[in-house]
Amino acid sequence: MKLIAIYGSSREKGNSELLTEQVLKEIPAERIYLREKNILPIVDKRHEAEGFSPVDDDYHEVITRVMEHDVIIFATPLYWYGMSGIMKNFIDRWSHSLRDDRYNFKEKMQGKKAYVIIAGGEQARIKGLPLVQQFQYIFDFMSMHFAGYMIGQGNKPGDVLQDDRAMSDAQYLNQQLKSMI
Repeated sequence: MKLIAIYGSSREKGNSELLTEQVLKEIPAERIYLREKNILPIVDKRHEAEGFSPVDDDYHEVITRVMEHDVIIFATPLYWYGMSGIMKNFIDRWSHSLRDDRYNFKEKMQGKKAYVIIAGGEQARIKGLPLVQQFQYIFDFMSMHFAGYMIGQGNKPGDVLQDDRAMSDAQYLNQQLKSMI
């Protein structure tokens, strides 16, 4: 089993990253920090005869690495009740991959296990639920297996480490993932 974590925070060592690192303790996993990548927003040409134009950025390198894994963790802060902008740009670009002749993207993503880890401020466990549902729709469309999610409470950097429920959830998921290895 190959596992990859995709970090969508613009903040180094932000709460979503800290929570995800608790999940990944002692687990071999590749990590991609989208804040370190240049992934440009999509220019939607799905319905034009020529399709998408080539884009000179890091997206192809990132999505190629993602497709090599069996389990994908999507870690994002809850920004304005949704995923971070850099995570959204990354997922929006999946439309490119669906029309890219270099690989059969939907087939390669089919059946992969996906987890979502969210950290947010006030009432994150309630206000983050629409984001969980958005990921569910994305995974359903791609025929991926939505294996679970967790939402941690944390506003200032490091706050999530004081969220006992989130720490317990992280420990539980850590044990689940270790049993799969």
